[in-house]
Amino acid sequence: MMKYKVPTTPINYALWYTYVSEELPLLNERLEALIANNEICPPVQSASLYREFVADPKDATTWALRSSVDKMLQHIDQSLTDTHNDTNNFQKNVEQTFGEINNVENDALSFEEVVVLLKKLQGDSKKIHRSTAFFSETLATAKGEIESLKAALKKSQQQALYDSLTGLLNRHAFDTEVSAYLESQTQGLCLILADIDHFKSFNDEWGHLLGDQVLKVVGRKLNDSMRDGASAYRFGGEEFVILVPSSQLRIARHMAESIRKMIEKLSLKDKRSGETIKNITLSFGVVEYQPEESLSSFIARADTFLYEAKRLGRNRVLPL
Repeated sequence: MMKYKVPTTPINYALWYTYVSEELPLLNERLEALIANNEICPPVQSASLYREFVADPKDATTWALRSSVDKMLQHIDQSLTDTHNDTNNFQKNVEQTFGEINNVENDALSFEEVVVLLKKLQGDSKKIHRSTAFFSETLATAKGEIESLKAALKKSQQQALYDSLTGLLNRHAFDTEVSAYLESQTQGLCLILADIDHFKSFNDEWGHLLGDQVLKVVGRKLNDSMRDGASAYRFGGEEFVILVPSSQLRIARHMAESIRKMIEKLSLKDKRSGETIKNITLSFGVVEYQPEESLSSFIARADTFLYEAKRLGRNRVLPL
């Protein structure tokens, strides 16, 4: 552990004790490959190995439950928003219909019969109005409670490692991992910053649910493309970052170009309309770490190339 500058935490002790015991050959194989590819033992990936091979099953269950709750809250939140809008529209329609009924002249009925009918309809309308108004208030209250739960869950997940939507490592994991690299091994460290082109249009045209599907499929493809110690993270929104240790700019750029070509071949089917969406592309900025460079400068250089790739027409990797 001293050789590879592994922090002396209980989790790391348990992981390396299991490694030395040689009780789990697959763990040994994975850990040795991790070190061979990175020349250090990345803390986030070490924690993943601990959770996969060493941790109590209850810990894994808790992790999975927290992820499921997060997904559930996202769906409930969207459903409540849609239902709230529907009830408001229904309320307006009822009021409009009631106004039209008040103007109906039916020569087949006596005046007294029309009055009775209108009063009955008026009473029914008031009941529906009260019902929908109460339901709207209930939904508003429930939505507020869900927002509070989401905020509490987000706070509890700040120390978590994975993004619940895409399954990729999250921003906190990236910050932890890249800091470890900068403190221990910066030779040949490359960073790839990627952003989904025209992502806002997916949400505007097809809805947020399809936008989430785009994020999921891109995240899955990025994760499947990782090799030789590279790790993919959801950086935020529709932006992703890939760390490529012990590499070269040329190699990292080639990786980005391979991913770009793979992503542009993707297609998704909208289950509601049956239409197929094919115009999914990524733009990339790629940099290699420079001696004594700060983390903010490292990321900013990649972001500059990414912005330029967008300006030149998107779906490209810079520098050339």
